[in-house]
Amino acid sequence: MIGREDKVSVTRQCKLLDLCRSGVYYKPVPLKKIDMDLMRQIDEIHLLYPFYGSRKIRNELWSKGYDVGRDRVRRLMLRMGIEALYIKPRLSMAHPDHLKYPYLLRGIEITEANHVWAADITYIPMAKGFCYLVAIMDWASRRVLSWRLSNTLDSSFCVEALEEAIEKYGCPRIFNTDQGSQFTAEVFTETLRTRDISISMDGKGRWMDNVFIERLWKSVKYEDIYIKAYGSMTEVRKGLASYFQFYNEKRWHQNFDRKTPSMVYSDSLAQKQAAA
Repeated sequence: MIGREDKVSVTRQCKLLDLCRSGVYYKPVPLKKIDMDLMRQIDEIHLLYPFYGSRKIRNELWSKGYDVGRDRVRRLMLRMGIEALYIKPRLSMAHPDHLKYPYLLRGIEITEANHVWAADITYIPMAKGFCYLVAIMDWASRRVLSWRLSNTLDSSFCVEALEEAIEKYGCPRIFNTDQGSQFTAEVFTETLRTRDISISMDGKGRWMDNVFIERLWKSVKYEDIYIKAYGSMTEVRKGLASYFQFYNEKRWHQNFDRKTPSMVYSDSLAQKQAAA
């Protein structure tokens, strides 16, 4: 943390912490109500048409009666941390100085629990503001192992979710994410490396892997967030705790012959132990 009353100057502190000095002096300005409304609409459009870029989302907003330009839509999408899902040279908002890891899942059949875990971040609208949700999911069973909320797009809440999942369920062999800066940050990758977990990151041509976890976000938002219209992060946290318990324990998954993610996860572990 930057201490303004410290003997070391703010400039020197920023240099030591590798922080931008303008960010220290910046005082955040609350979003206008119209921008909050637009972000909610953009989120819904993105869920329905994840392949839409800023131009087509702007057109959808026009059809809904919003007089908004493409630059404004692009700026709000950037703040929300979303972009169109399609094959393109740059798949995510990567940090130029962070190490990128190769994609390890090509040609691999993933049928066992704790073989591959995946993580992703999504935007969560609230009545007065917004926040971000990260979830750690077991690939084979679709079970949500852990999750965290944050009002900023840093790496800390992602690391907390990862550490909780490892503490509760052990370590996967492979951990897969996109190349977003939250997942390429040293603090996140070090948590994986120190436990000998292989790191896999989506690369060019792997956009379908994002679609996989987008199904979870669509379920979360249409079955809980949009219905409940939570007013604060406290309410969101309480509501999601209940929803993810429902998702894991009660919600049948048609791809698994009407079994829940928890059933598939437990059955897979039992079969692995029996075969050992």
